[in-house]
Amino acid sequence: MTWLWPEMLWLLVLVPVLVGAYVILLRRKQKSALRYASLSVMKDALGASHRLRRHVPPLMFLAAFTLMILAIARPAAVVTLPSQHETVILSMDVSGSMRATDVKPSRIAAAQDAARAFVAEQPKSTRIGVVSFAATASVVQSPTHSREDILAAIERFQLQRGTAVGSGILVALKMIFPDAEFDLRSSNPRRDATRASPLDPAKATDKSDTKTVPPGSYSSAAIILLTDGQTTTGPDPIESARIAADRGVRVYTVGIGTPGGETIGSEGWSMRVRLDEQALKTIANVTQGEYFYAGTATDLQKIYKNLNTKLFFEQRETEVSALFAAAAAVLALVSGLLSLLWFNRIL
Repeated sequence: MTWLWPEMLWLLVLVPVLVGAYVILLRRKQKSALRYASLSVMKDALGASHRLRRHVPPLMFLAAFTLMILAIARPAAVVTLPSQHETVILSMDVSGSMRATDVKPSRIAAAQDAARAFVAEQPKSTRIGVVSFAATASVVQSPTHSREDILAAIERFQLQRGTAVGSGILVALKMIFPDAEFDLRSSNPRRDATRASPLDPAKATDKSDTKTVPPGSYSSAAIILLTDGQTTTGPDPIESARIAADRGVRVYTVGIGTPGGETIGSEGWSMRVRLDEQALKTIANVTQGEYFYAGTATDLQKIYKNLNTKLFFEQRETEVSALFAAAAAVLALVSGLLSLLWFNRIL
């Protein structure tokens, strides 16, 4: 436990002062009782239980006083609380590789089904936005509370050439920070993105002058990136993840497909599409998010249910002064009630 105002803890010196004052008051009462034989006889008749009981209300009041001082010092503790993720951005891969059927009925169909289930389970207070990316990334639905608009956006997906995972992250980040400026350009935009050639050496850049914060510290929004992870064009996805990390936004990655993948083709060309788990794990680690593997449509739906827990419950350091103050109030109230019940007076 930590204290936001530790300098106020010096007030605890008043506790032993009150204890000393109480002891002095008791001694005075004892001396007064000795002057009157009848009072001494009554005291003996009441017995030890009464003598002990008379100390209970003052001790409870002393405990309440101590808790109130601790509350003034503003204690903070690490507790598990619902996270205020007011905005969740679904960034979904709509590249040609999502036509693969190693996840039934296809990667894209399974992803859409799971996304719809995820949207249906979110609290009504959560705004959800949708980004799709292939060779480029675009906003399909701005963050909104309307579940109908979100589901309609997911339904509109059209598969395209190329896979720019880095752009998918940056456009999702742009939806969270509208004033930010990111460079989404590729070093070789004319290259045929449908061919399995090396990743462009382009790096994502943040043009805005923004103060860096610890990764995962921004609790008002999160990004869920669903892709097979095989980047073929656009900015480096790891660099894009670092930009998200610098702004404190977590990126939860969901890998859809199988490590072995399958061969897809059309009009005389073909390519082997495999799940690039390592890239997705790195993106999640950089942003303090988490990676999930989806080998089947059933696994994918389970992952989205698990994401509900990951997104909306987390440990954080929170001020708990109210708890101390509430406990102090209860103790003071009980102390006064017991004193009235037992002795017909308040302390």
